[in-house]
Amino acid sequence: MNKSTWLRAVTGCALIALAGCGGSGSSIEQTGPRLVADIAVPNVKAGVNFSFDIGATLGSRYFFTDRNNAALDMIDIPTKSFVKAIQGSGALAFAGLGPGPSSTAGPDGATPVGNLIYVGDVNSVKIVDPAAGAVVTSIPVSTTGVRADEGCLDATHGIFMISSPEEPTPFATFIDTNTRTVVAKVSFTDTAGKPTAGLEACVYDAANDNFYVNVDGSTANPHGELVKLPGAAIRAIPVGTTQNYTALAGVGMYPEGNCDPTGLALGPGTDIAVGCREATTGAPLLMQIFNRTNGALVASLNAGGGDQLEYDAATNRYYNAASRWTASGNASTNGACSTASPCTPVLTIVDAGSRSVVTRLNTGNNAHSVAVDPSTGLIFVPYSSATAPVGCANCAANGFVNGGVSVLLPASQRARRGR
Repeated sequence: MNKSTWLRAVTGCALIALAGCGGSGSSIEQTGPRLVADIAVPNVKAGVNFSFDIGATLGSRYFFTDRNNAALDMIDIPTKSFVKAIQGSGALAFAGLGPGPSSTAGPDGATPVGNLIYVGDVNSVKIVDPAAGAVVTSIPVSTTGVRADEGCLDATHGIFMISSPEEPTPFATFIDTNTRTVVAKVSFTDTAGKPTAGLEACVYDAANDNFYVNVDGSTANPHGELVKLPGAAIRAIPVGTTQNYTALAGVGMYPEGNCDPTGLALGPGTDIAVGCREATTGAPLLMQIFNRTNGALVASLNAGGGDQLEYDAATNRYYNAASRWTASGNASTNGACSTASPCTPVLTIVDAGSRSVVTRLNTGNNAHSVAVDPSTGLIFVPYSSATAPVGCANCAANGFVNGGVSVLLPASQRARRGR
């Protein structure tokens, strides 16, 4: 199926039944999705396994991390065009893809900090100046040869948090964004004295002065827990020292059940959404919504299988890049896509008010990263070629062959934003 056929297909009732599709053409147009651009990325083509990670928007540009090109890629939002692969050199160079696993590759997470982008990389955080199109600083956080992954910003106090999930004992590093220096670290050894299974996405809640981070697993919660790290407790750590998370004043540890968490997003009111990517064969792929003040589970939706999860306040919707979604809505064998147990990647859109699925849009292979531009409503989703990695059942048929960046816009957003 080519792209124009895909556009016609995804506006049909079959794909938007969860949005309450009516019988008239106008009803379909109000809720139907639209692919507005497909952006090529240098050195990415049919048959290439495109290794990318987290993305974000800043001003009129969209940025995402690109390990194939060892770069932070920059896309111009108004023209929907590729601008530049920002690469460092020498000590400022990104690790790139390399021959090893993703834990030894970079760049990884990307977080806007003022007019800069803080980027997780192997052993370090790199700071990119988009205006200069250059990597300007490298802040060491480790010497073990594994990555600093995803981060989040407390803009009120000028503190950036980034997780190092593959360390022998996972830890989070806290960086003063004014001095660009490491001020403290928090280690993750659980209450049973065991290192946690790893760390995933984090967010900062300015209203309550708390950092939140998904922990892959602990002795008490082997398939994930949501941890609340009070900002005041972080700032009380003596400069240059490390404290364990269980010892922080006011810390909260909330069970996530059989989740294997990935993405994390603050929603309206007291809601916080967790994307699950279950590794249990046949388990329902879930997105869970908690009350972030007390950890109570308020909704559980069959809308998981993703990595990056974003909330857009203008539409009051969550966007989950569900690269490991399947036709059944249940996890593939061991949660991994394969020829024998394929995935059918989608972008799942969830109404944050009703806590219900609005629609699912077909996406390309391994499309696990998503960012929403708050000004235009455009949704940016990088994807790999149809055949690499293996295990995408419908990517070629849906027209996602070469790899690159899909740019999407649901019709409901066009109407709301006057486009």
